[in-house]
Amino acid sequence: MISSRLLNLNLLLIIGMLSFLPFNLGAQSLGDISSIKVDDLSDQQIQVLMERATEAGLSEAELLQMAQLRGVPASEIDKLKERLQGMVIGLQGGQKSGTAPNKRSPRRQIGFNEITQGIIPQESELDATPPETEPIFGLDIFYNKERRLTFEPNLNMATPRNYILGPGDELYVDVYGQSEQFYKASVTPEGQVILENIGPINVSGLSLDEATAVIKNRLSVFYTGLRGSNPNTFLQVNLGNVRTIKVNMVGEVRLPGTFTLSAFSTVFNALYAAGGPNRNGTLREIKLIRQNKEIAEIDIYDFLINGDPSLNVPLQDQDVILVQPYLERVKVEGAVKRPKIFEIKPDETFANILTYAGGFTDNAYRERVNVTRLTDKEKAVSDIFNEQFSLFLAKGGDRYKVGEVLDRYTNRVQVKGSVYRPGSYAYEEGLTLTGLIKKAEGLSGEAYRKRINIVRTNEDLTTNMLQVDLNAIETGISPDIPLRKEDVVHVPSIYQLSEEFYVKVSGEVLYPGTYPYSREMTSEDLILMAGGLKEAASVGNIEIARRTADQDGKEFARIIPVPVRQDLALSENPIGLMPFDHLTVRRKTNFSLERMASIEGQVNAPGTFAIKDAEERISDLIERAGGLTAFAYPKGATLIRRTEFYQTASENIRKERNLLNLLERLNRGNEEPTESQKQMIDRINAYLFGEKDSTQNEMEESVINARRTLLNEISASREEIDPIKIKETEAIAIDLEEIIRNPDSKFDLILEEGDILSVPRQLQTVRLRGDVIYPTTVRHEDFRGLPYYIDRAGGFDSRAKRKRTYVVYANGEVARTKNYLFFNIYPSVEPGSEIIVPTKGPRIPVRPGDLVGLTTGLATIALVITQILNSN
Repeated sequence: MISSRLLNLNLLLIIGMLSFLPFNLGAQSLGDISSIKVDDLSDQQIQVLMERATEAGLSEAELLQMAQLRGVPASEIDKLKERLQGMVIGLQGGQKSGTAPNKRSPRRQIGFNEITQGIIPQESELDATPPETEPIFGLDIFYNKERRLTFEPNLNMATPRNYILGPGDELYVDVYGQSEQFYKASVTPEGQVILENIGPINVSGLSLDEATAVIKNRLSVFYTGLRGSNPNTFLQVNLGNVRTIKVNMVGEVRLPGTFTLSAFSTVFNALYAAGGPNRNGTLREIKLIRQNKEIAEIDIYDFLINGDPSLNVPLQDQDVILVQPYLERVKVEGAVKRPKIFEIKPDETFANILTYAGGFTDNAYRERVNVTRLTDKEKAVSDIFNEQFSLFLAKGGDRYKVGEVLDRYTNRVQVKGSVYRPGSYAYEEGLTLTGLIKKAEGLSGEAYRKRINIVRTNEDLTTNMLQVDLNAIETGISPDIPLRKEDVVHVPSIYQLSEEFYVKVSGEVLYPGTYPYSREMTSEDLILMAGGLKEAASVGNIEIARRTADQDGKEFARIIPVPVRQDLALSENPIGLMPFDHLTVRRKTNFSLERMASIEGQVNAPGTFAIKDAEERISDLIERAGGLTAFAYPKGATLIRRTEFYQTASENIRKERNLLNLLERLNRGNEEPTESQKQMIDRINAYLFGEKDSTQNEMEESVINARRTLLNEISASREEIDPIKIKETEAIAIDLEEIIRNPDSKFDLILEEGDILSVPRQLQTVRLRGDVIYPTTVRHEDFRGLPYYIDRAGGFDSRAKRKRTYVVYANGEVARTKNYLFFNIYPSVEPGSEIIVPTKGPRIPVRPGDLVGLTTGLATIALVITQILNSN
């Protein structure tokens, strides 16, 4: 009986056979052999598959079963079987008459199906067993839920010469030399091999060497060259296919019973097939019984601990393997490499158990081991010292606890703080404070020498703190301090005496934020650290806000004006900064970035123009654009202007966009940039992608965010009132003809940032929308009124609100219908206009309940009036 190792090896062999096939087949065989399509295999591939299976010792039936175990569908198995049979018939039918088939096939296992049926089930089938909370050493070598293990023998190894022959074995007999002959025969159930023209020879129960001598003696009658001291003919007997044997597994095994195994199997193979001993079985005295006699006693520990393979005794047919209950067990826990439960034999000591446990770990306390032992009535605790390990006899039920070394130091002192090498140092008798500081390579520059603390641990683990003036010790005024074990010396820093000093700069500098303070630092120094002044900076309006210590609490800060040159050159009387000063660089009066306005449509030079001054108007923009073209329609001109809801990008965001564009342009060229361009690229990268203070431009951003929040609240409130959405831009109706005739008049509006003047081409249509029969767009007709265009759209709809009809002109102006007595006076219609007819809305029918309530109310009123009249 073979185990899953043989299955796995054969499966790997099949994958190896298929790996040389074309890419599409090889890929699927390597990934998932179950997806193989037999129809995709060529005859040559099937032939190579057969040859490789034969070399591996697999018959056709075994090959098909192997494929089935790997997950190949039954339909593909049938196809593969037909292809294999066809290939065999084809090879036999196409063989030339002058050749003989290969007489010797690679060794294979007889009874393959019977072996695979008797092996222990897959681990998933045994999951119902109780969980093994405490691991027992050696059990998982035969059975493990996480993997499949095996000791299956290798069929391709050289046949052991002491192998005992039996019924079912196949023998190859080679005669070579002066005479040559080949015999192939199987051992019959009667224990004989029948050689052609020779007759039966008894070999059952003989070893391979003994059988060779018997066969040689028999064949020497026919081959006289085999005789004598100087023969010229030689004989060799080898084992062909291997028979199966029956082995009985009894006692404390996971799956007791009779197993069919390979004749090459040993005790380990049989134990694996049965899943090994169970939790109650022994690993130290496994008995092999043959013909009612105990011929071997196997100790699995010798194999696990010493790797001794001589204990793996070969099996014979009808052998019995008896696994009795375990002898005695002890438990080892703590700082050992294999903390498990171990089975012990009589007269074994703790030293043996320590060997089974793999020895101590690195942090184990090796001087003493604690053991808890069961007496006849109760438990007892003992200590085993190092010199007693090989003398202390183990007893079943012992529980050994190996401790760890203590987490403490025997000779340690520590130094922390302002020294060059803080850490732990070895304590020596006579070590002083200055000696420890010398070991730490001295004090660092910021060390505060006037007060050094020493935390000393007392015997009762309480602590004392000593204060030392190092200056007094170094000058000889005070004696040096002798240290003790576990002293902790802390050298403070001068920066621990006060909070961290810093200064702050905000306003028109490149990198506003917080910077470290240094003595004799000036305003110019801080501005340089912040990247310098911006273009908008006003050097005449810079001030320092300095903290005050006003006792009355009326003054929060003292404001100090600071004169700074534009080039930040050195001044004769610079104003020094103090810790926590806040330098503010204000913006120049009326400074702003360029403002742009656009003109599009029917002008001679459309595009975007910079607004020159605060008084530039629409007429100026048209003049700069070269005037209107011959096709312009001034009446339809519209000015598109940003509303207060327009989301304006901050100045810094716009600056970053410009710098990004510049950086892309500098990096775009194929030529190597010049040195000045490289420096410019580095500066731009530092500004855009370098670290920036979190407070940069916080004032500007807070104002923008507050404005956006207010506008969002207004927008939300407007949406609750009506469905009109608040827009970021809107069209302003202008009279461009009047603007051109009278520049600088009230019609000529002053331009603002983002204005877009749109001058359309001559328009010739009128659009009709709303509650008309057929909303459409029609050609404009001179001297035609609004009713004419309504008729062109099929007239008013039944629900049209005629009195509310209005006209939207091309320039954005709106004119509504006016009512005089019983007449409707409609507005005029110009090219590009849009006529909109609103609807009266849906008609709400009167519900029966409302009608009943109305009639009841009227009846009540009538009754009251009647009673009043009758009373008079």
